[in-house]
Amino acid sequence: MISITCSQLINQPLYFFLSYLSLSDLCYTSTVTPKLITDLLAVRKSISYNGCMTQLFTMHFFGGMEVFILTGMAYDRYVAICKPLHYTVIMTRQKCAAMIAASGFVHTFIQTVLTVQLPFCGPNLIDHYFCDVHPLLKLACTDTYVVGLIAMANSGMISLSSFVILVGSYTVILLSFKTHSSEGRRKALSTCASHITVVILYFVPCIFIYLRPSTTFPEDKMVAVFYTVITPMLNPLIYSLRNTEVKNAMKRLWIKRLLGRTTWGLIQPPL
Repeated sequence: MISITCSQLINQPLYFFLSYLSLSDLCYTSTVTPKLITDLLAVRKSISYNGCMTQLFTMHFFGGMEVFILTGMAYDRYVAICKPLHYTVIMTRQKCAAMIAASGFVHTFIQTVLTVQLPFCGPNLIDHYFCDVHPLLKLACTDTYVVGLIAMANSGMISLSSFVILVGSYTVILLSFKTHSSEGRRKALSTCASHITVVILYFVPCIFIYLRPSTTFPEDKMVAVFYTVITPMLNPLIYSLRNTEVKNAMKRLWIKRLLGRTTWGLIQPPL
């Protein structure tokens, strides 16, 4: 994120999305992983009500942000490969910012309000490693059928519709490869392959978890690890270490820092 922000790459739509994807990954995994590590080492695993609601809100906010960023990146690759002559006109900074601005505010608000207004009455034990909608619905002292359907329509349909859009976009891109040169096909396929890997690792578990009524399974905790820990951890490796321009930007940033320190060290104090 810092390498892209401090270089000219930030002016390109794809890397503009990548910088915000890195930010959302950092914030998203920070809402779950520290608490998970603490609970693994603790004998008594607990979280306050306010802390639980905060975790629910931030997780869905940054998760929704990541969904819209990945969708924007797919659209960016579609335009770049299928309509290269119109790329600079279509993918403007304003449109990229608008895609990120639509990053789940309504989704997060609905999800949090649905949960906060529920009455909870002991025993307040959830079979999960973070506060999410379905485990919390099991604790409610009221009929949660309608709330479960709304939560499914909110989270599940967003995940499914985004996944269908992403798969459709990359299908069109792959079909358009036959009109490109062999070198162009190789570069485009390399870029899309990394994107498709992230899409599968992130959206398939989300669809499994959220595209159902308020029901929980023992496998939910294992499946949730993919979109809360593994995917945010792999994104920097997939998008940075496999990207020549990002690696060059990182090298230039480190060289600039090292030269700056060396120059500062060579300055002699006045006599």
